[in-house]
Amino acid sequence: MNVTVRKIGNSEGVILPKDVLERMNVKAGDQLQVVDTGKGIALEPVDDDFERQMEAARKVMDTYKVALQKLAE
Repeated sequence: MNVTVRKIGNSEGVILPKDVLERMNVKAGDQLQVVDTGKGIALEPVDDDFERQMEAARKVMDTYKVALQKLAE
């Protein structure tokens, strides 16, 4: 399957066909992660649950930074 790089505003991008989006289980507004495979790139849906968990972990680590540093000694 071929797609064409197009001008989109001040950027350039590609339009993914509907069947590709359906296979990836993504829709307009969803985020995709660009992964360098060494032979090109792969697009993967961003795992929202993981991102929310990481954000919560960062907040806890910021709140208890001193205690965590003491525990690490």
